[in-house]
Amino acid sequence: MPTVAKVWIEEDCITCDACQDILPEVFEVTDDTSLIKAEVREDGTFDRNTGFSAIKTEFRAEYSELIEEAADACPVEIIKFEYEAGAATEVAEEAPAAVEAVAPVAVAADTGADAGVLAGVLSGDRGLAIFFGSQTGNAAGLAEKTAKKAVAYGLEPSVIDMDGYDQSQFSTHKRILIITSTWGEGEMPDNAEELWNSTNSSNPSLAGIHYSVCAIGDTSYDEFCKAGTDWDDKFKSLGATSILEIKLCDVDFDEPWTEWVNEVLPRIACVDSSGVFHEDLVEAMIAYGAGDEDDGASDGDFAPPEIVMPTISLTMKIFRYNPVMAQSGYDTIAVALPGHATIEDALVAVKREVDGSLTFRSGGIAGHNPLTGVKANGRILPADTTRICDLVSDGATLTIEPIPGYDVLKDLMVSYDRYDNERANSKPWMAADPRQGEKLVSGAPMGVMASSEATNLHTLADVGSLQLVNAMSDTYDVDDEYSGPGIALQRWVRSQDPRSGVKHVKQMFSLMQNKGGIWDEADISSIHRHGIDGSQAADALYEARSRLLAEYKFTGRTGRLVKNYSRSVKMSGNVNETTLYRSVLGPLGLGSNLMNGVSLRMMLGFTRNGGPMMRGFQGMLVPPAGIGKIPNMFNGKVANHHEVVAIFNELDSRF
Repeated sequence: MPTVAKVWIEEDCITCDACQDILPEVFEVTDDTSLIKAEVREDGTFDRNTGFSAIKTEFRAEYSELIEEAADACPVEIIKFEYEAGAATEVAEEAPAAVEAVAPVAVAADTGADAGVLAGVLSGDRGLAIFFGSQTGNAAGLAEKTAKKAVAYGLEPSVIDMDGYDQSQFSTHKRILIITSTWGEGEMPDNAEELWNSTNSSNPSLAGIHYSVCAIGDTSYDEFCKAGTDWDDKFKSLGATSILEIKLCDVDFDEPWTEWVNEVLPRIACVDSSGVFHEDLVEAMIAYGAGDEDDGASDGDFAPPEIVMPTISLTMKIFRYNPVMAQSGYDTIAVALPGHATIEDALVAVKREVDGSLTFRSGGIAGHNPLTGVKANGRILPADTTRICDLVSDGATLTIEPIPGYDVLKDLMVSYDRYDNERANSKPWMAADPRQGEKLVSGAPMGVMASSEATNLHTLADVGSLQLVNAMSDTYDVDDEYSGPGIALQRWVRSQDPRSGVKHVKQMFSLMQNKGGIWDEADISSIHRHGIDGSQAADALYEARSRLLAEYKFTGRTGRLVKNYSRSVKMSGNVNETTLYRSVLGPLGLGSNLMNGVSLRMMLGFTRNGGPMMRGFQGMLVPPAGIGKIPNMFNGKVANHHEVVAIFNELDSRF
């Protein structure tokens, strides 16, 4: 007989005492509702258990039948429970106008005899919460990568933005990983500041949680990785157990992050559903994650199971556009569907059950379709591969809109003609010079390429859809002359292809440099927020801009400002607000800004590098005090936002 692992109380309890009469050890009825007692719960909290804390292991077998009896006796059917090892939960009452989505065919994880020595830890709750604190998108990108790797260890990862998270919900997790950068002089990233303050003020108990921290910083700052070390110290002080000591990463964070994630995932995967760490199973878990564990099957084959996620009830807010009537609006629908269902699965269910006229692009049977993109809760994502559970939690709202930058044909379907026309005008196909190597059937030379060159070329634009990368840009939607970051990526890759002819490379550089090219992008860092593809695209665009500045010898307004700013940094030894605002505003503009902004901050002694107030204040003064500090800038200022961003990106990656 299956054993109940979790029990909770939904809303609308009529306080009839039926559950308390049957099992007073678990249920207690108050004036308002029935509650789950703290003594039987792993999180030790007394409430309705809407955070789905598990029942302590020692009580499960004893109370399972009585919990089922209490649920049957409830006249309003608001007592819900879940069995161990992924068994089906008690069917919840339907939400109004609910749509039952057809989930993709999936095989539940087998945690029986075939799992060998790992059967115990692979059963029950396998959730892993991955929190990120990110200013420019680096930590968010690493969190996404960590989640992908975690699946191999039988974990069910959730990537959680610290912004808006309720600190009281920390205790609902057994396994937590934190990936955070440090901003300014040891400060929390903007999206983590509120959660940090609320955690410090409330100091919730984190007993029973195993965690680890990966911190990103810059060793040139005094407070190296302080945000990460602060979280590490706070979790320890609140009773959490460190599964692996904190990893401190410099600006080149890829290698240390890889070391950390390869070590921490098999360890935290050995924390069972009751919160006990089985250190003796770590080696077996490493083999399991690598896919070479002897699972006991007669043929020795290993097939990682598909992950089946619990049902999520949410409100879908779907954009609708009728081209005949030229009318637009939103349909709001309550749905209940498996968390592992994709956005497309949800849309298909709505189309089948609610409104057959809903229009959107579907993925192909053979795999991912690069044209299925939608805007889901502000992020540009492929609808056919993005899971619902990676976007929202139970009870949340999922807003789905067409991707920006393209003409809407109907509802969520857009026209990609703009992208196709720009690509045709750009001609980003191979135009090779004759060189050593094999020849095509036509007799044209193919050329040769080393394996390392081919790998680097592939990683420059390793994204799922260049059309969606265009939509990730804040500029593409408002600038009709801008070709977009997706087209810029194609041009950049072709310019770096060793098979490309000299004339073709120069053509690609010219298209990226001139109007409509890569400098029209207002802020590349905004592309980072759209997941791994956005992070990959932004990194390549930064590299392309740097190459263009060198290729055109810092000519043009953007290049000239970068060159002059770099001189001022070298001469003054400072990268601070004074130097930057002197560059942006010019001397007269800075003088007019005396009672706000940077001038007031200088007067109060707040400088970016923490130096003396007057040393920074000299940067805004007229000659002779300014000579040697900010040359060639006394009567000019930056007019466009992207020029300021270019200065930051080229000279100091810490910004």
